[in-house]
Amino acid sequence: MDTFDINGFLKEAYTLGVSDVHLQLGGVPVIRKDGEIKITNMPKITTKDMEAILTTIVPSSLKNRILGLLDVDFAYEIPDVSRFRVNFSKHMGRIALTIRVIPLKIPTLKELQLPDTLEKIASLNSGIVLITGVAGSGKTTTIASILEFINNNYAKHIITVEDPVEYVFTDKKSLFSQRQVELDTASFNDGLKYALRQDPNVIVIGEVRDEETVLSAIRAAETGHLVIATMHTIDAAQTVNRVLSFFDPAARENVKQQFADLLMATFSQKLLPRKDGKGRVPAYELMMMTPTIKDFILKDELEQVYQMVKKGGHEEMITFNMCLLKLLEQNLITDETAMNASTNKVEMGHYIKGVFHGAFNNGSANLQTTLPSDNNPSKKINL
Repeated sequence: MDTFDINGFLKEAYTLGVSDVHLQLGGVPVIRKDGEIKITNMPKITTKDMEAILTTIVPSSLKNRILGLLDVDFAYEIPDVSRFRVNFSKHMGRIALTIRVIPLKIPTLKELQLPDTLEKIASLNSGIVLITGVAGSGKTTTIASILEFINNNYAKHIITVEDPVEYVFTDKKSLFSQRQVELDTASFNDGLKYALRQDPNVIVIGEVRDEETVLSAIRAAETGHLVIATMHTIDAAQTVNRVLSFFDPAARENVKQQFADLLMATFSQKLLPRKDGKGRVPAYELMMMTPTIKDFILKDELEQVYQMVKKGGHEEMITFNMCLLKLLEQNLITDETAMNASTNKVEMGHYIKGVFHGAFNNGSANLQTTLPSDNNPSKKINL
């Protein structure tokens, strides 16, 4: 019997629009498409299959020690097809691979059906911008699209610190330096520290994950750089709270002032199943920093941040619920999907029932948002 053809499988997964592949020793291949897990009818992965897979996709720097590791991330590419982010782990002692599909072509913000305001954010020269959401919500792709917009329109030096490098950029108007943790730099924090000596305009952090990363981001923004980073948070208030929670009470007040001075915007997103079953649509919350929001952060009145976003002090700002209602009005998602995705379900219930419909329209008459349309039908899975 032939061994598992990992390249053939990944090519087909890419063609069919699969976002993630799960391969575990002793189990059948599993995929995720349009946010849903689907179990294939293929044979179980044997020891011989797994050996062949690892021989094909593991980079040379890891080949001699991969079996002795418990967790590691690396990238793999099939030329002219796609890149893949691979996580190697073990489940009950058995090798497991989780493989994220990363297209070679970087989609535009318009193709992702995201708001034009992200282009304004891309034009910033300094400050901190946080792109947030749960795993699989499209954060990496959104940042890649922002960077490609910069690349097409501005002459800047962009340094990314990633683990591993996912989207690969070709220099156009901008110069890219993409650094992979453990391959090009020892750690996220080392990469950020030395990035300041490498003449950057924009620094991209794969993930804000601890106190040291926050301080590095603050130092970079204070010295006149634009810092773009991701966090696993669901909205603006939670994002601010998470950043400050990295610090003990003695240091928090000083960091809060610095962070409030430097934060320019938060963009939180989710990918939701379409009502017609043809893929997913983005829902998002956008907060742009204003003097009033800064004041609420400094006073620890984060619950008021949501109310300010809802009022739309800047016409670009929009809450998740406002965005979800727009999607409902366009008949792109179901009421159930909207309720499940909402971060304020009581308010969403009122919106759906029409209790606040007039108030919503008055408060959002000037919103300049680009919401999804039906122009990307999905293909049927046949793996």
